[in-house]
Amino acid sequence: MTRTLIIAEAGVNHNGDVATACALVDAAVTAAADVVKFQTFRADQLATGAAPKAAYQERQTRSGGAQRDMLARLELDEAAHRTILAHCQSRGIAFLSTAFDDASLDLLLTLDMARYKVPSGEITNLPMLRRIGALGKPVILSTGMATLGDIEAALDALVTAGTPRSAITVLQCTTDYPASLDDVNLRAMQSIAQAFGVAVGFSDHTAGIEASVAAVALGATVIEKHLTLDKTADGPDHAASLEPGEFAAMVSAIRNVERALGSGHKRPTVREQANRIPARKSIVAARDIAEGAMITADDLAVKRPGSGLSPMRWDDVIGRPARRAFVADEMIEL
Repeated sequence: MTRTLIIAEAGVNHNGDVATACALVDAAVTAAADVVKFQTFRADQLATGAAPKAAYQERQTRSGGAQRDMLARLELDEAAHRTILAHCQSRGIAFLSTAFDDASLDLLLTLDMARYKVPSGEITNLPMLRRIGALGKPVILSTGMATLGDIEAALDALVTAGTPRSAITVLQCTTDYPASLDDVNLRAMQSIAQAFGVAVGFSDHTAGIEASVAAVALGATVIEKHLTLDKTADGPDHAASLEPGEFAAMVSAIRNVERALGSGHKRPTVREQANRIPARKSIVAARDIAEGAMITADDLAVKRPGSGLSPMRWDDVIGRPARRAFVADEMIEL
């Protein structure tokens, strides 16, 4: 059974508070996520003062100001990162964060992460792609707003820099918060896998859990989903996030789907084999048949149980003389 890597995207749902960030770590552990992910950035290096908020950010934030002002309130400094990392280690969950600028990547390089994430907004950031690719570690590449051409160029940059294609997982993603199910396009995962020969997954920005569960059934090896302590909180991503109980339900549903997917080899299970005789049928006499009589179709019926001659032998019985007398409902013998 292939186990899906489930990432609880705490992102910026801590609203700049370290205690809330650690509470999100705890919630991710309780929900049985494999990884908890944050976002690492310096507002003055991520956006210019003139950068506008995205439409969803305008909808979901009650405080005014430009995008950089909003981002500044959501920053976590180096000390906060080390506190969160230590808390993850104490709780036994993997720590991951996404860098949005060079200084932030420098910080993350000191935290010895097992993998690196390229967010959708950085898929065209060639210098960043080259730096991450040169690390040679597993990479998760999100593709919100991207074309197949964008994905191809990003993959080429990562591979040329030193990360093998086999170490890259590409996530189908829709950059909208919350994303409409009509815009999710889960089948794009299969298109990406076929086009580039990479492992695929899904970064889910919808309001519910159905899309993530369906993505696993379609072959996702990684699921990333936002986690919040309160969907009504002020902040850009809370409305597209799951609260802890909902996240736990998603994890449980995914694990059940993994069990149901099975090996792909079609064969009767041990428990099915025990049901063959009561559920299948045999050829029986439809009426009394005299010994030596030529058996016709009118003499025969197909009834349970399946412990006698298989109905697939029907043509072998028709036109034969009865080897002995049979009474109605008795199993036919050749």
